[in-house]
Amino acid sequence: MQDGREEEPVTLNTIALELVPPNVAGGFEKASDDAAKVVRYSAEFGLAGRIRHVMIPGMIAEDDDRPITMQPKLDVLDFWSIIRPQLPGINGLCTQVTAFMDEAALAERLAKLSAAGMEGVVFVGVPRTMNDGEGSGVAPTDALSIYRDAVANRGVILIPTREGEQGRFDFKCNQGATYGMTQLLYSDAIVGFLADFAKNTDHRPEILLSFGFVPKMEARVGLINWLIQDPGNAVVAEEQEFVKKLAASEPPEKRRMLVDLYQRVVDGVAELGFPLSIHFEATYGVSAPAFETFAEMLAYWAPDQQA
Repeated sequence: MQDGREEEPVTLNTIALELVPPNVAGGFEKASDDAAKVVRYSAEFGLAGRIRHVMIPGMIAEDDDRPITMQPKLDVLDFWSIIRPQLPGINGLCTQVTAFMDEAALAERLAKLSAAGMEGVVFVGVPRTMNDGEGSGVAPTDALSIYRDAVANRGVILIPTREGEQGRFDFKCNQGATYGMTQLLYSDAIVGFLADFAKNTDHRPEILLSFGFVPKMEARVGLINWLIQDPGNAVVAEEQEFVKKLAASEPPEKRRMLVDLYQRVVDGVAELGFPLSIHFEATYGVSAPAFETFAEMLAYWAPDQQA
């Protein structure tokens, strides 16, 4: 470790639930409804008081082939201001696109996010329609170092199936990343990835392991299939097949398959020396089946129940 390096941040050690900002049209009512569902289902499935963060993605327009057309969304801060009063004891995490803001504008934005109770920010870059480095603003890897003092918990997206990700993740850690939030996991590829990473570097950032519920609607819409796509990548193709199988399965079987995946991932990474948190995503919206599945996962292992 380098002399004079700043103190390591306190780990999040959290269970986080992703909530996507609703469309601007009807946004207040939809936001309030989402928060009410979180409270209701948390109580129903024994998770009251255990979800410690809401993770809110900053949404930007992406490829034209997105299965669900992107409508204008509420800003992260506006969405958070609506739902926060309904979610006592829960703080915020978010993603922030950096590539279209200059340093001063991004500094102002990060100050507002921190003041609003955002305890961690994942810096993300340009959408898939653009190349890395495009965009007139700050590159995510630069933001990690520029805003070390402004944001205590600086996150990056971790895609264990992506070619070259070992070197990419190492560079981001060198730049100042304190945690990695994985892409939705539909295989245990993250286990081998982190095992190799641990052998080759001293970095031990916190890892937010991301798991997503797959409702029957996925078979018709294909949003999750689109989100995890990586054409020509055999491992991702297997994950997409698993998603299709989940979508076609009845609830008990679906739950069994997802819990089995969760167990394999947790068992594989728990002893590698990385602080672990759990990030849940109900891609098509908060639902009772999603919460029932998440609760069964957490009954096996949970970051808030470790010594």
